[in-house]
Amino acid sequence: MKSGRILVAAALLAATTMFGTSVSAQTTWQTYRCGDGTEFIVGFFQYDKRAHMQVDGKAVTLQKRLTLTGSRYSGGGVTLRVTKSGTTLKVGKRPVTACQSG
Repeated sequence: MKSGRILVAAALLAATTMFGTSVSAQTTWQTYRCGDGTEFIVGFFQYDKRAHMQVDGKAVTLQKRLTLTGSRYSGGGVTLRVTKSGTTLKVGKRPVTACQSG
């Protein structure tokens, strides 16, 4: 997963170089580790309702979906749920797994 972090860092550096430092100030990045061993990075941009992820070495953009509680994002076979009780990730046909930031 180290190469994925390098790719995201390189993309952020390129965006910062192209658009100035305001890009990084308007972005929230979180790194997660899941119970099944999956690690991913997700970015939330201030004026974009989508979540931008790097998981399994691939960049995926997730659309925000309606939900009764918390937030749910999905796209490209990936579903990310963030609630008060925790964060879960589903990738492809793999079972849902609990994840923690850190």
